Parts: sequence; structure tokens; C-alpha cells
Amino acid sequence: MNTIKISQRVAVPESELEWQFIRSSGAGGQNVNKVATAAQLIFDIQSSSLPDFYKQRLLSKSDHRITQSGKIIIKSQATRSQAHNRELALEQFIELVASAGKVQKRRIATKPSKASKKRRIEKKKKRGDTKSLRQKPLV
Repeated sequence: MNTIKISQRVAVPESELEWQFIRSSGAGGQNVNKVATAAQLIFDIQSSSLPDFYKQRLLSKSDHRITQSGKIIIKSQATRSQAHNRELALEQFIELVASAGKVQKRRIATKPSKASKKRRIEKKKKRGDTKSLRQKPLV
């Protein structure tokens, strides 16, 4: 049984992925009408073997590829080759699931330094002086 490696600790069995091959839109001439080259990957988040942390993060993401019912649907029709479209869809899937495992660093609030405050005020004063020189003189 093949597995798809998401990170060092997380892997998804290939049996949990559902593939559909459909006709692609766009360029391709008569090939478009005859051959199902577009690859559609469907992955059910809730019934998967992913860790709960990944499941919760994926379900809370606001990504157009994640449906309300908790399924990831990725459609790839960039090339005329079914195999290449399948690889592209799989890369997108791995990237999406891996992004759920990354935790962003907390931002540490900082204050502007005294010198930067002083420079800001000096610039404002200089700009104000320049503008005041443009005014018509008072008679």
C-alpha cells in the first residue's frame, strides 16, 4: 500500500484519495472532446487517517478547495496529459495539507523608538513649512 508523505511524521494512504478523470476545458483541439485529461482529486477530511490537529486546521481554513461537507476537491487541467495533471493535483494536495501543519509565529508588539518618533515629527514640521511657503502672503 502506497502512502503520500505530507511531513516527516504525517503520511496519507493513497487509498484515501479518490480520483476522477473528466474532460478538460480550454486548448487541445479535438483531444478536448475525446480524452478525459483533467484530473480531479477528492479527499474526505473527516474519514481520513490524518491527526486531529490537521483535520481541525484544514476544516477551519477558508480555502475554495475545501467544501462545506469537509472534502478537499482539487481539479487540475493545466496540461494535455492526464498523468501530468494527476501529479499537479497531488502536489497541490500535499501543499494544502502541509500548510495546515505549520503554526505561525506569534507577533511580538513593538513600540517605535524615541529617535524614530523625533524623525517623524521633524519630517512633519518640514513638510508643513514647505506648504506654508506656498500660501499667498497675507496683506
